[in-house]
Amino acid sequence: MDRFKPSLRRVQIQVPDSSEKGGDISEIPIDGDKGLPLRPSNKNDPEDQEPFMGVKVRREASLQKDYSGDYLNVQSDPFLMKILEKQGDRQVLFADKVLKFTASGKMKRRILLITDFAIYIVDPQINALKRRIALAAVDKLCLSELCDNFFAIIVPSEYDLLMASTRKTEIAKVLVDATKSTSEYELEVIFSNKFEYNAGADLVKEVEFEEVEGGVKTRILRK
Repeated sequence: MDRFKPSLRRVQIQVPDSSEKGGDISEIPIDGDKGLPLRPSNKNDPEDQEPFMGVKVRREASLQKDYSGDYLNVQSDPFLMKILEKQGDRQVLFADKVLKFTASGKMKRRILLITDFAIYIVDPQINALKRRIALAAVDKLCLSELCDNFFAIIVPSEYDLLMASTRKTEIAKVLVDATKSTSEYELEVIFSNKFEYNAGADLVKEVEFEEVEGGVKTRILRK
């Protein structure tokens, strides 16, 4: 596994202390598309205009990616197939492992499944379905304007999801296309270097992004 270490970049994450609004900064390695340097997007470049019209600071590698959707070969996994069949979902638009942030600020490995009807969050360690969210319940996506891996799925009728994935751009595009094809509205995608999300009942957190030398510093603060 040592041969993969050069492709890691450092992303600083600041999470709140259990009793305070601030917290110490800790660093975790997150795959940064082979550590390629950041570059500003060019709104006149047609390659930069899909799917986010040049708003996002894009990595060079992300412009050249071929999206495959199912990175877990769901059809070969009896447990995942059983979940989908029970719900009547058959068309898998996206499947991959992600990092999910809990209400307490911990990071958990999860499987993210997106079908043409719903979003599934699965715990791969114990083979348990943790959550199913109908696409119709998703109000918007929140992403920063910088080169990071974080995204929030806003679900007003429940509570929101904050996750991190090196395939964030693909996930956002899949969700936008899926909601567009199954409903009369287009999913709103908001780009801001500071946004709020409901981490749980009566628990609002704010995510702040700051570009620093060598990467992006991310703070997760209790409101």
